[in-house]
Order: sequence, then C-alpha cells, then structure tokens
Amino acid sequence: MIVTRGAATGRDPKSPPSRGRGLGGWWFALTVALFFSATVGAGATALPATGTVEVLFTPWDDAEGAIVRVLGEARQSIHVQAYLLTSRSIARALTDARLRGVVVEVVADREMLEKSDKSLLPLLVEGGIPVWLETRYAAAHNKVLLIDAGQADAIVITGSYNFTWSAQARNAENLLILRGNPALVRRYLDNWRRHRDEAQKMNGGQ
Repeated sequence: MIVTRGAATGRDPKSPPSRGRGLGGWWFALTVALFFSATVGAGATALPATGTVEVLFTPWDDAEGAIVRVLGEARQSIHVQAYLLTSRSIARALTDARLRGVVVEVVADREMLEKSDKSLLPLLVEGGIPVWLETRYAAAHNKVLLIDAGQADAIVITGSYNFTWSAQARNAENLLILRGNPALVRRYLDNWRRHRDEAQKMNGGQ
C-alpha cells in the first residue's frame, strides 16, 4: 500500500524532487527493485512441505513441557541455538540427555550470558555439555532445537520462544515442533554448524 501526503501532485512538498522522470525514472526504479529482490532472495530455498507440525502459543499452551518431552525422546544428538537459557526444566532435560549418552551441543549469544545472572549455560558446561558463544552479531537471536538431526525421524523445534521461565509464564510466544521433514532438518543443521564454526567455545578453545 502506498500512502501519499502533501499537494495535489501526490508528493510531500518537503520531500526532494523524484529521481528522473518518464522512461529514465522508471528504468532506474526497476533496476533498483530488481537488485534488491535478487539480494534479498539470495540463498532462499523452497523445501517440500512434509511431515507434521505441532503449534503452541504461550502463556496458554505448555510449550516448556512440550520441549522437555521431545528432548526426552532424543536418542543420538541434540543441537541447540539459544538466545537465553534460564529454564531449569529445559537445562535439566539437556543434562539428562547427555547422561544417557546423547551428544548435546549448544550455540548461544554471549552478550545475554554476560547480562543475565540467571543463565544456566555455566551449569551445562559443568555437566560436560560443550557451549559455543556467538560474538559476531548484534544479537544471536535464534531459538532452535534439533533432535537426532542425522536420523529419518529428526525433529526441528523453533519459534519466538526463548528457553526461559518468562517465555512460558509471562510472554506471548509461539513454538513449532516439526517432524518428518529431513530436508528442513539438513538446512537447520547446516546453519547450526555455520554458527558454531564462527563462535568461541566457553572456557577457552575453539
């Protein structure tokens, strides 16, 4: 939708003259539009819509309970991307998974770790779970869990939902649990690895 203001010409009288008129102006506008559409669309991949989708909305639905339940299903691996992790239930589910032999790895936002005295990332590290901290971005804002990413029945969990008590009890959030879409899992796993490879491991090392 285009909203115009100002004089009868349809241009805000305070705005600068339009760039070019007639065919030249249209050609410039078309060139700019094509450039930005190509730039924005670069890397986008259409994937087949397969499998099932479970949708939850907080505070009405028990998103935290659903996450804990799915983490309990993990048999081989759990890959985590977290902006903030303060939920004791989720942290305990990750630690329990490691204790039963599941490989658990976490990529998280360093700034939120430094800002929050309630972050449970140090607890995960103490429990033997490797954690990498992202420093490249203004906010490493992903909230993703990949369950058994190398298996045919792998699961992707994502949405606005942070892994916190507030996300369940105080915020309006959404959570998707996606099953039966191997191509989607591969895309998320490739992205997780890209972020892990450029992040810094907690307690030194790379």
